[in-house]
Amino acid sequence: MADVMTLEEYKGPIARQKVAWVGDGNNVVSSWVHAIARLGGELVIACPESLSPDPDVLDWARAERARIKLTHSPEAAVEDASCVVTDVWVSMHDTDAGDRHNLLKPYQVNARLMALATPDAVFMHCLPAQRGEEVTAEVIDGPQSVVFDEAENRLHVQKGILMWCLAGPRA
Repeated sequence: MADVMTLEEYKGPIARQKVAWVGDGNNVVSSWVHAIARLGGELVIACPESLSPDPDVLDWARAERARIKLTHSPEAAVEDASCVVTDVWVSMHDTDAGDRHNLLKPYQVNARLMALATPDAVFMHCLPAQRGEEVTAEVIDGPQSVVFDEAENRLHVQKGILMWCLAGPRA
């Protein structure tokens, strides 16, 4: 929800956006799939075949008629995107760090890849990031990066969800 809030803060309604996910088809991209299915927009996911998103999540999104595409080309995914998103290559539960680095190196978000997105595209990452792995320092620390606003928005969204949960029964 914080990612959607940040995207809309910078780019307007998500229903008018093309979001490019580049990297591991993990739980974070599954959240993006759900957001696009419910709120509109387009999501193009670029990942190695062996790290594709959960097929059940993709099947659900297709049944919902969500505009979701899967590719193995980061360049194809990012072309004309208004938002480029990635996540770490190795999560806490992953035990195959060496293999993941080899598979994901072509999916690094760098200046060359960002140049394929729209000129005013934003870069997002849920943090913490590994500079030099999934994203270069020039991108995450550059003018298109909105990662710190995204992190701040996580606090506001979580407060809103807590208030909703604690409001008690609704009539």
